[in-house]
Amino acid sequence: MKKMLFIVNPKSGREQIRSKLLEVLDLFSAAGYEIQIHITQRQKDAAEAAARWGQEKDLVVCSGGDGTLNEVISGMMELPRAPLLGYIPSGSTNDYASSLEIPKQTMDAARNVLEGQPFPIDVGKFCKDRYFVYIAAFGAFTEISYQTSQDKKNLLGHQAYMLEGVKGLGALKSHRMKVEWDGNVLEEEFIFGMVTNTISVGGFKGLVTQSVALNDGEFEVLLIRNPRTPRDLSNIISYMFLKEEPNDYVFKFRAGHIRITSEEPVDWVLDGEFGGSRLEVEVENLKERIQILHSAERP
Repeated sequence: MKKMLFIVNPKSGREQIRSKLLEVLDLFSAAGYEIQIHITQRQKDAAEAAARWGQEKDLVVCSGGDGTLNEVISGMMELPRAPLLGYIPSGSTNDYASSLEIPKQTMDAARNVLEGQPFPIDVGKFCKDRYFVYIAAFGAFTEISYQTSQDKKNLLGHQAYMLEGVKGLGALKSHRMKVEWDGNVLEEEFIFGMVTNTISVGGFKGLVTQSVALNDGEFEVLLIRNPRTPRDLSNIISYMFLKEEPNDYVFKFRAGHIRITSEEPVDWVLDGEFGGSRLEVEVENLKERIQILHSAERP
């Protein structure tokens, strides 16, 4: 009999998995799986469960938001041989599920796990001690995801991020940084930066305007220089959200390896969770390191 580790974050999103859990388990059991279920109790619990029991399983299934998915993949990255991964998104935003076109409805996503084919995805290694699946970011708005309470996320969903983002507009802070990639060097003051492998960020599909492949060994990088006037800031926001023509304050490139140093510690966010305060950051793309079950056409 095939063996499955099913890791569930019961508090993710609007707790929608709770009402469907028995139905999902029945579906997986009918498909011939012997299921070990693990209900997460605290931060990093999902990563520890994946690392502890994943090796002996044919399939690890994760139900939760982007942060839970990050933990599960981080745990799987510690294994000599990672099993297949299935994902049932149940968070507030579910950016990576949008990139993979995984259904939002719980039962549809569960059937997607059973009917899908393995699709290889890149994983980001961050400062040699952390991993991320779709985004590592600093600066304006990045604190929103980890400072917004779970209760508020559950109540308002995606709107929670927007509410907190509007509050932060008046407190933009710039960071003097040196960015190095592929023999290039850029030294500027930046208010925001993101290293991504996704088409959706914070629920917005227009922020990453470059074409995206989830398994090409490269990240899409976007950096925003410090605006000098309120009009400059307005132009940046228009470009980011209204897809207007780019301006001199927005810098984009692709790279598989990036090094960023700053004059003072800068807070980073990895897949919506706090990634630490760092003076020096090294980001590496680990090409096609995880196989996720995916039934739609390849991204």
